[in-house]
Amino acid sequence: MSTSDPAVVTTESGGIQHVWSLPTDEDTLLDLITTVFTDHWRHINFGPIIEGAAWEVGAPCAPTITMNDGYATVDFGTWHFHLCIGEHTASGPELGRIRRCSRAELYRSIGLDGAPVSWGLRLFNGRDEQMMTVLLPNPFLTDHQEIRNTPDFARLAAWDALRFHFLSLPPDPLDRAGEGFQHSG
Repeated sequence: MSTSDPAVVTTESGGIQHVWSLPTDEDTLLDLITTVFTDHWRHINFGPIIEGAAWEVGAPCAPTITMNDGYATVDFGTWHFHLCIGEHTASGPELGRIRRCSRAELYRSIGLDGAPVSWGLRLFNGRDEQMMTVLLPNPFLTDHQEIRNTPDFARLAAWDALRFHFLSLPPDPLDRAGEGFQHSG
C-alpha cells in the first residue's frame, strides 16, 4: 500500500473510516503538533474521544510548545496538556515505552452516501490507547459545531495542508463530494 492509499477500517459502531498512518518519530510528531496547534488552533477541537466520552475542546489562543524528557507541552497560558512523543527516561524504560506515542494517523469518516463527513488526527500510546483526537475544520459545521446550510469546502484547508505536508498527497476530490453532515454514531 502506498501512502496515497488509505487503510479502510470499520469502526466498532459500524462506520467506515479511511486511515493514513504517519511516522511516530519525535521530530515528525513535534512538527505535526506544532503545525496543528500553531497554524490551525482557531478552527480545531481536540481531546480524547473514546466510547462514552468525547472531549471537544477549543483552543483559546495559539500555544507555546516546548519539549522535556520526551513530552511535548502545549501551553495556552491558563492551562496546558502534555503528550509523550519522544524518549521518556525519568519513569524507566517500560513506562517510557507505554507512554510514548506509538501510532499516529490522519483519518476521515465516511458517511452513508460514501462521502467523507469528518476529518481528523489521532495519536495512540504504546498500549494502543487513545492519547488525543484533533477534529479538523469540517465543511458541514461552523467553528461552534453548528450545522451549516451549505458546505464550505474551503474549511478543508487544514486537512489538505496536513495531507500534503506529512503524506505528500494533493487534495482529494472525494473530500468535496458530500452534501451535508451525518453523525455516524
